Amino acid sequence: IRNHPEATVTDLPGIYSLSPYSNEEIVTRDFLLNNNLSGIINIVDASNIERNLYLSTQIMELGIPVIMAINMMDLLEKSGEKIDIAKLGKDLGCEVVEISALKGTGIKKAAEKAVALAQSKKSAEVVHSFDKKVEDAIDAVKVMLGSQVPEEQKRFFAIKLLERDDKIVEQLNTVPDVSNEIKALEDAFDDDTESIITNERYVYISSVVADSCKKN
Repeated sequence: IRNHPEATVTDLPGIYSLSPYSNEEIVTRDFLLNNNLSGIINIVDASNIERNLYLSTQIMELGIPVIMAINMMDLLEKSGEKIDIAKLGKDLGCEVVEISALKGTGIKKAAEKAVALAQSKKSAEVVHSFDKKVEDAIDAVKVMLGSQVPEEQKRFFAIKLLERDDKIVEQLNTVPDVSNEIKALEDAFDDDTESIITNERYVYISSVVADSCKKN
């Protein structure tokens, strides 16, 4: 980053989730979890906001400072839509800036804000919440994780364990038994836990989109 020689930027693969189903997802997730990062610039396509917000909610759970850079806002506005970035930032719990990769606008601002946020060491604030039964299960698993996971990452690890994510166990010295929590959720929702949490994310995302994205 210009004027910040101490900063190293790593461009990670473009993905839509931190699930362990593709090499790109696994490489990106391992890098985010294992490299003690100072910040994340989350680049989002404005014309495909709902799909991009799925990954964004997961990134917010990693406990790393996040700046969201929304690209192609000009194309979105040409289609008659508008994103209120102040509302979007408030609903997500992170600062949002507009950029245009094509025109080269906003990129310096996003970079400067990312550096400032990294220097502040202020972790991303998880403002979203799921159904109470799901939140209670997440809280129970967070306690089980003890001190082997940093406090700010416990939500991410707890959710992945509830989703039966077989790759996340490789990150743990001791894997807690969450079978009772999984069974309780699956009995309550009559679905598998991965689908339950996926649905909960989209319920939250729909509320964010309805609040911040409007037709002109």
